[in-house]
Amino acid sequence: MTRERLTPIDAQTFWLAGKIPNDTVLLFGFAGGPADVARTLDGLESRARSCPELSVRVQDGGAWGYPRWVHRDVDRSQFVVHDLEDRTWAGCLAAVGALVDEQLDATDTAWRLHVFTDVDALPGVDGPGTVAVLQISHALGGGGRTSAHAALMFGRADVDLPAIHPRSIGPISLPLAGFRAARAHRRLMADVESGAVPAQAELRPLLRTNDRPSGPRSLRTVVRRRSELADATVTVAALSAVSAALGARLAAVGDDVSALGAEVPMTKPPPRLGYNHFGNVGVGLYPGLPGRVRIARITDDLAARRLRAGHQAMRAADLAFAATPATLLRWGMGKFDADVRPAAVTGNTVVSSVNCGAADFSFGGAPVALMTAFAGLSPMMGLTHVVGGVGDTVTIGVHAAESALGGPDGIDEYVAALGTALSDT
Repeated sequence: MTRERLTPIDAQTFWLAGKIPNDTVLLFGFAGGPADVARTLDGLESRARSCPELSVRVQDGGAWGYPRWVHRDVDRSQFVVHDLEDRTWAGCLAAVGALVDEQLDATDTAWRLHVFTDVDALPGVDGPGTVAVLQISHALGGGGRTSAHAALMFGRADVDLPAIHPRSIGPISLPLAGFRAARAHRRLMADVESGAVPAQAELRPLLRTNDRPSGPRSLRTVVRRRSELADATVTVAALSAVSAALGARLAAVGDDVSALGAEVPMTKPPPRLGYNHFGNVGVGLYPGLPGRVRIARITDDLAARRLRAGHQAMRAADLAFAATPATLLRWGMGKFDADVRPAAVTGNTVVSSVNCGAADFSFGGAPVALMTAFAGLSPMMGLTHVVGGVGDTVTIGVHAAESALGGPDGIDEYVAALGTALSDT
């Protein structure tokens, strides 16, 4: 991919990082640790060098064209071993929290691996464990794609990285693509009116989780076996638990949670036009309903969003965006003001999912025990969740500002309630 142009969606993600931190931060916990960390890093470095997508940086040369991927040798500067003062799991998460807001400069390096050794009380691990955190530019994709990069480094033998199919941009591309998108949109409106396609999800009233984040920011995790979750998909089980725990927490501090909803990143149908190949959809959380009924309603909402996302109008809109000239998109991103506050939002929290597949990799012989990720906060989002799965272990990574959950004890009380709700749903 050396000297390939960033696709418009990936370039937009790269430029957005200058306004709202958006690095993908993936955490892997391993049971035990290698006898020789330096030798293990040699092996990881060699495997990373074998992946073309990890041997790049961004070159952004000016106002007229799109940034480009250019070659960058993988070297030891991309592997950082941290010496923790507090070697507990909580101390490790505090150190990882500092990384979330410390953005990479993708024009220098598009990723970095942070290693924490001899971590005590790592969930599900007897004795000290190792934590490895892959921090990677979102221009290379979200957690669903970049978790494969991490698994490759950690020794997975067969790594599937779906190819992308960028569209060429020429003088005629945008008007023609725009015409086709408008025509497809008219068809969408007709299909919505006939009931063949669901209408767009309703926006949600602002709650305190949508206030500008203030106060200390914290990371927490909730770990469960897949068999301990409700008889639903992992994502639906997590959404139902978030509904119960967050609904109760926000109601207790005075918010009206009757319209509580979540923003859920959803993978788009193939083929991929860029490394970032997803859209954010709104899903109701229904905290006032009994567990089984709530699960059914959330499942129906996700099915409706997926049906709408598969309509030809969505593909046509993506193709029109993929034809956007660089000067126009740069101008638009320059005008983007992260401080503007809308009257309503897609969701009151974010719940995303990363399935890392089988537990078939290790860190210097120490088997993987858990994985999750932490999504950054934004001026309109003070609470995010990432549901990570590896093998039969599911870990929810929670990132919250103190303001989002009602005070300094809010996150611990919320995470305890989330754990209970996961067991009850």
